[in-house]
Amino acid sequence: MKNEVAEFVARCLNCQKVKAERCKPKGLVQPLEVPTWKWDSISMDFVGGLPLTKSGKDKIWVIVDRLTKTARFIPMNETWSMDKLAKAYIKHVVKYHGVPRDIVSDRDSRFLSQFWRELQVAMGTTLKLSTAFHPMTDGQTERTIQTLEDMLRACVLDLQGSWDEHLDLIEFSYNNSYHTSIKMAPYEALYGQKCRSPLCWGDMVDRVVLGPQYLQDTMEKIKSVQARMKAAQDRQKSYADLGRKPAEFEVGEKVLLKVSPTKGVMRFGKKGKLSPRFIGPYEILEKVGRVAYKLALPTELSKVHDVFHISQLKKYIRDEAHILNP
Repeated sequence: MKNEVAEFVARCLNCQKVKAERCKPKGLVQPLEVPTWKWDSISMDFVGGLPLTKSGKDKIWVIVDRLTKTARFIPMNETWSMDKLAKAYIKHVVKYHGVPRDIVSDRDSRFLSQFWRELQVAMGTTLKLSTAFHPMTDGQTERTIQTLEDMLRACVLDLQGSWDEHLDLIEFSYNNSYHTSIKMAPYEALYGQKCRSPLCWGDMVDRVVLGPQYLQDTMEKIKSVQARMKAAQDRQKSYADLGRKPAEFEVGEKVLLKVSPTKGVMRFGKKGKLSPRFIGPYEILEKVGRVAYKLALPTELSKVHDVFHISQLKKYIRDEAHILNP
């Protein structure tokens, strides 16, 4: 009798949609591939909600090199057009580091715009966007933003309308601070030597390296950074996977889709705390990568990106009594 009751409850469609999952998050961590060269692969995001400066800036565009962790902090305004953003990108990134092979980012409307996509196609850059409602893809930039916000918080209260005038020094400070994952400062990883800082001119002894020896030292520095990044990723993955379980769905299988309690609720047309935690079921059309799936969404969800991380999906248990919309 106990097993029959459990089986009946498991097949209940309302229960499947409303009850919270008590199991470990699905899908093991899939670290991004370690870049092969400096500024070949970058990640980016925005820091908003800052006091408006005298020059009209209220936002910071954070762009990070995934290999050396070097960052560029670009002051901007929320209302900037895509044309203005593109010019800032060329001025602050392409001008100094060349065109990257790929860009990792979340699904910000700016990064989804046709203008941005066509610009990157023209430059030969691949866009790697996070799956819908699963922004963990770009955790590196999120951590950089947290560091930046901590640095800004210390001076914004006093500076208020002039924080953007000090952003260059904040960027300098960040790029010359020791980074745990690469065991050195981003500046050193980028240029192959420590930066001469006004705070340590008396303590630093510069070593001049010329010709082939300089190239050899640079290559060894890059290999060292890559090895440390790989080791750091492996450690992060092993820690994260302790709280996860491997899972996989088949094409043609039906699943329920998790409704985000914050960002996703309004997009799915669900309101209130008592709304279902899951909607569907929807058929899986395609497996995308190792831990993402493309779903056959109904027309009313046509504006929602149809590829989701496995952690947003739940196995649908079918029952003949279920009345499903076609």
